[in-house]
Amino acid sequence: MNTQPISVSEHSVQAQGFAAAVVVAARPLYWSIRRELWENRFVYVAPFAAAAIFIFGFTVRVIRLRIHAEDLRLVTTHDMAKPYELAATLIMGIAILIGLIYSLDALYGERRDRSILFWKSLPVSDVTAVLAKLAIPILILPLLSFVITIATQLLMLVLSSAVLAGSGVNIAALWTEAGFVRVSVIWLYHLVTVHGLWYAPLYAWLLLVSAWSPRAPFLFAIVPPFVVWGLEKMVFSTSFFLNMLRYRLEGPSGGMTTEHQQDFTSTLIPHHFLSTPGLWTGLAVAAVFLFFTVRLRRSRGPI
Repeated sequence: MNTQPISVSEHSVQAQGFAAAVVVAARPLYWSIRRELWENRFVYVAPFAAAAIFIFGFTVRVIRLRIHAEDLRLVTTHDMAKPYELAATLIMGIAILIGLIYSLDALYGERRDRSILFWKSLPVSDVTAVLAKLAIPILILPLLSFVITIATQLLMLVLSSAVLAGSGVNIAALWTEAGFVRVSVIWLYHLVTVHGLWYAPLYAWLLLVSAWSPRAPFLFAIVPPFVVWGLEKMVFSTSFFLNMLRYRLEGPSGGMTTEHQQDFTSTLIPHHFLSTPGLWTGLAVAAVFLFFTVRLRRSRGPI
């Protein structure tokens, strides 16, 4: 009669112990990520600056439309919704560019300014340090760009509604055409999957180059792919490597043009995206790159 309560209590203690162990293990990673953001403030300053500049230009455009009433009659609600897509594309592009720049300098910068000696003295493993750096482009930047995009689009809707109120423009239709909630969910899914998981091998490659490069990491990052492509073209007269790079850079949808719209829509379905062979191949390649990156960080010293 008393065995069941004891068994439940034991399971509860074990669960609490496991949760505590997970928290303790994740704490160094959490503080390492915060350290990366503190040291590389351009990671979040640049998207905010891009959003502020875009909002300023959008405000000027809306005010000009309100002043010139004849131009406002020619603008449809669909045309008014286009800047919202442009804002999301701009912030997303800035986030990708920041992720590439950050990954290429993440480990090289520590060796250049000799701060790696200090960071290695801390009780943080090389695996944790490398994973924290990888988390910036594949996790932090997509989520950050999503939050900034939502805030930017919401502010644009409020500004346009306030400026165009009483001008004859259907404000309610403007909010509906913008598809605020639906489009936001699609952008979040796209950022986490494509910009995070799909581009993981690219960021891992840049981290590997950053950990190894004696100088000029940009050249060491772009020259080897060109050499491999040139050798393949010269010896076998094929372009498999170049096509593979294009496939990785364009994403699983092959771009967002009209002829690939069906492929892009299929990537929004988790089952279709997770069943893409290129996804798991890329993650395996990223794991290999990260393995060598950790070993290089452990052995490489200041420049």
